[in-house]
Amino acid sequence: MHDTTTTFPTDLLTIDQLSPTTLSRLLDRAAAVKAGEEPARIDDRTVAMVFEKPSTRTRTSFEAGVSELGGHPTFLGQDDIHLGHGEPLKDTARALAGYVDAIVARLNSHDDLVEMAEYADVPVVNALTDEAHPCQTLADLLTLRELAADCGKDLDEVTLAWVGDGNNVARSLVIGCALAGVDLHIATPEGYGVDDEALAAAASLGGEPTCYDSPEAAVAGGERTDGSRSSSDHRSDGADAVYTDVWVSMGESEEKLPAFEGFQVDEELLAGGVKLLHCLPAERGREVTDGALESENSVVWQQAGNRKPTQQALLLELLGE
Repeated sequence: MHDTTTTFPTDLLTIDQLSPTTLSRLLDRAAAVKAGEEPARIDDRTVAMVFEKPSTRTRTSFEAGVSELGGHPTFLGQDDIHLGHGEPLKDTARALAGYVDAIVARLNSHDDLVEMAEYADVPVVNALTDEAHPCQTLADLLTLRELAADCGKDLDEVTLAWVGDGNNVARSLVIGCALAGVDLHIATPEGYGVDDEALAAAASLGGEPTCYDSPEAAVAGGERTDGSRSSSDHRSDGADAVYTDVWVSMGESEEKLPAFEGFQVDEELLAGGVKLLHCLPAERGREVTDGALESENSVVWQQAGNRKPTQQALLLELLGE
């Protein structure tokens, strides 16, 4: 049974801190922000942006989004702050909380993020860690909702295929799709699947994804290669969209690449109008072809643009506006 909690969490470290109800409310608000119909502001609020990892979309979408809402983003890069170097992380968190109204953190370690949230008495947002990327999932779900609306469907009538590595983006997506009722198919190489904890969390929400042996099978849908079907595989139609990400994340070794042979998303996989999602940056010619990214089925720029309104809506909720 789905949780119907209507109380918004004090932080957003992982997507499963949201309930189906609060997620739906957040997506509604993001759509209103994007349409210019949201009157709330965060005038004179300051948001610290603590980034250990480089970023294009996350940094710019948060900085622009905070500024548009009347707030003041303060960027603190790895060379600007003593994050766990020179003073304990908990001291940095408590000091920052005395200056700002919220903290957006893009950190190497999820454990560090949890510690920061524990000691900071202002909202903390996960802008990416090694374990999760909830802000990306919010943008993904808004994009899927828009695609569904274009076809006269609701979000919970969408089927999405994930192809590639079972990384932090995939882990958050698995749980986010379960919360939203999106039917998710997964194709990952052996040894690089989504971890059991994320799959169990999705199953507890009634939305366990169906796993396939190949991208083609995941997009086609229906029964798996072994003829079995997961309890959540309630629709046999093919995927409305296919989603991929880089095979080698920051800090990983390229020794893993041979395992991903045959998992590239190309134009043939998008045949029949299947839409393409990618959280970017893309390694063109590796996990996705240039032709697929530039095709009329690609919605990656719409998806990237949706980072801003979803994060704006998130900050409005966290700051009680």
